[in-house]
Amino acid sequence: MIGRLNHVAIAVKNLSAATAVYKNALGAVVTDPLPQPEHGVTVVFVNLPNTKIEFLEPLGEGSPIAKFLEKNPDGGIHHLCYEVDDIIAARDQLKEQGARVLGDGNPKIGAHGKPVLFLHPKDFCGTLTELEQV
Repeated sequence: MIGRLNHVAIAVKNLSAATAVYKNALGAVVTDPLPQPEHGVTVVFVNLPNTKIEFLEPLGEGSPIAKFLEKNPDGGIHHLCYEVDDIIAARDQLKEQGARVLGDGNPKIGAHGKPVLFLHPKDFCGTLTELEQV
């Protein structure tokens, strides 16, 4: 079921400062900021040869990233995203095994324009896990 690691998401207070570090210190190629109002974030991707880093900045006061940053004021790793071929089949198989899908359980469209869903961190070694259909 699980495919390649699509990205590691890092919550940040300031996208400009975070991308500057990766651009200037590491020479990384980064995308332009992309607001994702449905998810309450603005994202920037750092493109790497084998995966991506996703910076998440809160978009609005109700953003789940704002809540994460209240608990982790310096920011930090927020979630891991894995690719799956069929997100509905993956969801159903995981639910049968007792995994909890966050939200209403239905995929939403993510920053790459593909269906995504999130799995409860307590079911995955304390790590919020995102699945993205390829």
